[in-house]
Amino acid sequence: MLCSRFGKGLGHVALSGAIIFGVGAKAVSATPLTPFRYEDQAQRHCPGDKVVWLDFKKGVYYRKGQRLYGHGFDGSFVCLTEARDSFYRGSPLGLR
Repeated sequence: MLCSRFGKGLGHVALSGAIIFGVGAKAVSATPLTPFRYEDQAQRHCPGDKVVWLDFKKGVYYRKGQRLYGHGFDGSFVCLTEARDSFYRGSPLGLR
């Protein structure tokens, strides 16, 4: 009997949480991150945006002119707005 009451209690909590979340929630859409191997491929994908080098391991992106732009095995070229929308941060170091 104790197990069945415990299960019912969890069901009510989960259900009421879903209802509260469903009423007050706003629709959120994330920009998909599209990595490219070459810089010109990324530039064709986002012609009105800047291309940055995204280091996946460090979670930062480098702009053109920075020392680590285009370097590393754990990175890829992406659009700046896609990197920002995916919550990657810019590296302030190495700007020439």
